[in-house]
Amino acid sequence: MDHLSLTNPVFAAYAIAAALMVLKGVAMSWLTVIRMTAENGGFRNPEDMKKTMANPRPHDSQLAPNERVDRIRRIQLNDLENLPYFLVAGLLYVATAPSLLLAQFLFYGYVVTRLLHFIAYYTAQIHDIRAALWTPGSLIIIFMAGSTFVSAVW
Repeated sequence: MDHLSLTNPVFAAYAIAAALMVLKGVAMSWLTVIRMTAENGGFRNPEDMKKTMANPRPHDSQLAPNERVDRIRRIQLNDLENLPYFLVAGLLYVATAPSLLLAQFLFYGYVVTRLLHFIAYYTAQIHDIRAALWTPGSLIIIFMAGSTFVSAVW
């Protein structure tokens, strides 16, 4: 259990990276709300069309697809498809007692790739650019999971 303590610099590095990724993921929900408010649309549910203080003048087009809102939702979905794997693989990787420098490179490298991927997605870059930014993060997860597997088997 000594590995899972903030006195362990490897776990502390993981905790920093994991906290940043959780905050980034949660921020996407807030960004969706901000974008829906700014667009006055992109709502998904019929009950969102009721007149309220937050929606004093509802109209049918508020339920229509809105590309600016949907882009944020797609970014959040991408996070939901990727961040859990990092959180689990990173935590398991800590248990292998890796070198601090390698762990920091992997953890912080993942954070950087996800932030760059967000910027590329948010600014509507082509798939090739987004894929080039996604790939290193995916390889980091594969490396950590593979290293954990090998350490557990041997």
